[in-house]
Amino acid sequence: MTAPSFGIINTRPEDEAVPVIGADFSKIGLVETSSDADAATFPLDTPVRFSSSDTAYLSKLGTGYLADAVKAINAQLSELQVAADITVVRVAEGVSEVPATKLEQTTTNIIGSAANQTGLYALKAAPEEVGATPRLIWAGRTAWQPDENSANPVVAALPEILNSLLGVAVVDAPESRTAALAWRETTQSNRIIPVGVAARVYEGSTVVTRPMAPRILGIGVRVDHEHEGKPFHPWANQAVNGIVGTSRNIAFSLTDGATEGQMLLEGDIGIVVRGESGVDTAIADGGFVYIGTESCAEGDLWAQFHQVRGSDYLTAKMMRLTRQYLGKLISADLVEAWINSIKFMLRDHKAANDILGYDVKFLPARNSVEEVRLGRLVVSPFIEPAPVFRRATHEVRRYAAAVDALVADIAARVNASGTV
Repeated sequence: MTAPSFGIINTRPEDEAVPVIGADFSKIGLVETSSDADAATFPLDTPVRFSSSDTAYLSKLGTGYLADAVKAINAQLSELQVAADITVVRVAEGVSEVPATKLEQTTTNIIGSAANQTGLYALKAAPEEVGATPRLIWAGRTAWQPDENSANPVVAALPEILNSLLGVAVVDAPESRTAALAWRETTQSNRIIPVGVAARVYEGSTVVTRPMAPRILGIGVRVDHEHEGKPFHPWANQAVNGIVGTSRNIAFSLTDGATEGQMLLEGDIGIVVRGESGVDTAIADGGFVYIGTESCAEGDLWAQFHQVRGSDYLTAKMMRLTRQYLGKLISADLVEAWINSIKFMLRDHKAANDILGYDVKFLPARNSVEEVRLGRLVVSPFIEPAPVFRRATHEVRRYAAAVDALVADIAARVNASGTV
């Protein structure tokens, strides 16, 4: 017996709701090649985490797609935001001299092997390796198909990785409208966010074409930062910084659904379009603007990717809350404290307009005697994410009351002056 016969016992009852800090959903994961990177700093198929402002890493990243991706992300950061948290998995470039075969080899290296934890599977294992979970993902070589009936191999491999990490991936789709829509028909995941145009950027004194997807990831980091690090807000209608143009001009009008840009958006393909001064139906007066709200989801309920990210964020918070109660004796006090912890967390998000509303229920029908005896409890949170404002309708009508007021005003003035 450890209790004193004559003395004092101090306890901390565990029957109250507990707070929790949300996970960081703005950490980035990149999987691509960089042949001239420093092999000691960035060994092949090994996750390496660093700050995007750390020159010790940037100077050893080489000059390939990975270096461009980090530069692209940094260009999108918000005011007083100096860096992003990035985990890189560098893979080998294909060795064939035949371009098509080399692309296939590189694609195979990006996908990697689950058994050997290479490529994307090295990124899947990154949380344990680097102490951080990347949830904004980019993997290269996605803008092609083996044939018109087959999905891009990297895109086909991504959902498994994204589901494991509770992440989303911005991927590059083919650049032509026809090819992009055909590519979309082979893809289905509410965690895959396509963009159908590439970026034109300066490398030294030369303008080159580079993937747009890392730049959209940078926008995601910026938007999260502007909202206290919470991933509930959409990325649409945001400026794309650091580019001098796009690989092709995409016609777009806010009022005409038959333009190419609107057709791509209807097919869930995000776009980047140039602003046009003096054109009322343009997205902006100048610069380059990203427009995209949808993932490659089947159906519309979870198609808006900011809602998926927000739901993931709440799921992660509920897991962090619940693990504090696991291993304790089930009692009414404990279960009430557990449920109240979830309710209070959701209440705060409702107050911050992160979600439209919520409810949390403990349903007897879902908690049978047999299940409770086994220590298994079911709680049912109901959450309604806020939708993105995508379309406005102005119903402009004539206002006859103004004419009545005019007539009344004239009559009042005439009558006051005594004029017949």
